[in-house]
Amino acid sequence: MDRFMWTNGLLEMNETLVIQQRGVRLYDGDEKAKLEVGVVLLSTHRLLWRDLKNHECCICIPLSQIIFFEEQAAGIGKSAKIVIHLHPAPANKEPGPYQNSKFSYIKLSFKEHGQIEFYRRLTEEMIQKRWESTPASQPITATAGLKTGRTRAVGIVGIERKLEEKRKETDKNISEAFEDLSKLMEKAKEMVELSRSIASKIKDKQGDITEDETIRFKSYLLSMGIANPVTRETHGSGTHYHMQLARQLGDILQAPLELLSPEDLVNACKMFESLKLPLRLRVFDSGVMVVQLQSHSEEEMIASAIDSVSEKGSLTAEEFGKLLGLSVLLAKERLLLAEKMGHLCRDDSVEGLRFYPNLF
Repeated sequence: MDRFMWTNGLLEMNETLVIQQRGVRLYDGDEKAKLEVGVVLLSTHRLLWRDLKNHECCICIPLSQIIFFEEQAAGIGKSAKIVIHLHPAPANKEPGPYQNSKFSYIKLSFKEHGQIEFYRRLTEEMIQKRWESTPASQPITATAGLKTGRTRAVGIVGIERKLEEKRKETDKNISEAFEDLSKLMEKAKEMVELSRSIASKIKDKQGDITEDETIRFKSYLLSMGIANPVTRETHGSGTHYHMQLARQLGDILQAPLELLSPEDLVNACKMFESLKLPLRLRVFDSGVMVVQLQSHSEEEMIASAIDSVSEKGSLTAEEFGKLLGLSVLLAKERLLLAEKMGHLCRDDSVEGLRFYPNLF
């Protein structure tokens, strides 16, 4: 809580309100903060909390202070929470409700629900980082009630300096990423060569391999899924390579494979049907592609979506995904498929896309 600072609650230039939720209590770590239940607001630049009765009591924290966050499910007599882990408070931080804290994280306790959509929107903002591309052009004034702090001036020179620092950091991260990728590819190639050599020795019973080692090697290779790997060196680079790769994917899709480009993976999956494998590449209307079992029918997917929405009254993609253990993207595609067939209808509001049974 010592990361928060007083604010007048007004949005700055280039700052946009994303979502707000009433009935939220703040926790300093695992302890309730000395504040009442209020409204939490998420903007493109900050996380704000405002007292329901006293609107002059408003505090905020920049989104750049957030390291990561996670959900905490509701329990008996306990509300669902979002746990937010924070960077240490900067030395020049504006005054706030807490001068110091023994915790490095806060909790948002949602007394009136709404945590699912708030978590989704917060995730989007942390991925997009719009506060970096559109920095606030007006200073943030630290005020609350009778408390008035000084103003932090952010000039053009300061903004340009920060952008230049960010560009240098990005260049460094890209260089390190490519360096790590190169090392990973070299390591993968070594693993493939090693597995081929071991597999050959096991097959021919040659070399200094005992019976116990043979059993252990076989166990390793089966668990790794690369006892007889498909590579461009062994199967070429054209159709034959993709055919062999498709066969291998059909056998050990969920096991670790040789590093593949997205293009090779898609081309291999397209051959599932022609090779009469039990898997199929499914392409939804939106262009999303998934690999599914041949026995997995479209009617079952639609029926599952209809039953779930009917039972709950209405569902978002996030809620549907949690019910079935699916990703949000795949859950949304199933709901859209049921809508396309006329079984569901939608309500697209500021709270997001929600699906209802089609009663028309």
